[in-house]
Amino acid sequence: MKKIISIASVLCLALVMYAFSNGEESYETLKIGQNAPMIDHEMEATDGEVVNLESLSSANGLLVIFSCNTCPFVVAWEDRYPEIAELAAESEVGFALVNSNKAKREGEDSMDEMIEHASENGYGEVPYLVDTGSQVANAFGAKTTPHVFLFDSEMKLVYEGAIDDNHKSAEAAKVHYLKNALKHLEMGKAISPNNTKAVGCSIKRVKS
Repeated sequence: MKKIISIASVLCLALVMYAFSNGEESYETLKIGQNAPMIDHEMEATDGEVVNLESLSSANGLLVIFSCNTCPFVVAWEDRYPEIAELAAESEVGFALVNSNKAKREGEDSMDEMIEHASENGYGEVPYLVDTGSQVANAFGAKTTPHVFLFDSEMKLVYEGAIDDNHKSAEAAKVHYLKNALKHLEMGKAISPNNTKAVGCSIKRVKS
């Protein structure tokens, strides 16, 4: 009897470990200094264009934020997207929002819902892209919405993590991680901190 229980315990543990290994934690997040992956991978934008990350980069680099339509953290933070877009443009850095929520693609994160969401929230000319099958998120090791990745002119990662230290209120934020990173990138200065904890909802992947 004890042997049967022991075998059952081992099998249970194996199933838990298997499930964990197929979850988002199995995708390692890019490290500072690593090259942006999948830059030639084509994605459809809410404006109907099909683009890749390389084409969206500018003289000083590219900013990628993994985002979505309904995560409370995105909803709280996205009022800062237009300002970030303006600062990125001033810093000659391209900017793209990527929706990797494959598991919600037939519902709240469908293309139709993305188009409506972008319009209602003033995304303007910022490309809002569909990451089919979460392929780009997997390659980046993106964990949350939002999750920020900032690359320099050589498409090497120079900042990764959160937008700032207060998702609830832009006015209450004390440390503007991303803004500081953009300014330092433009001036050719070292970015510090160059890595912060990404806070948000998990990306809704479809587990194999």
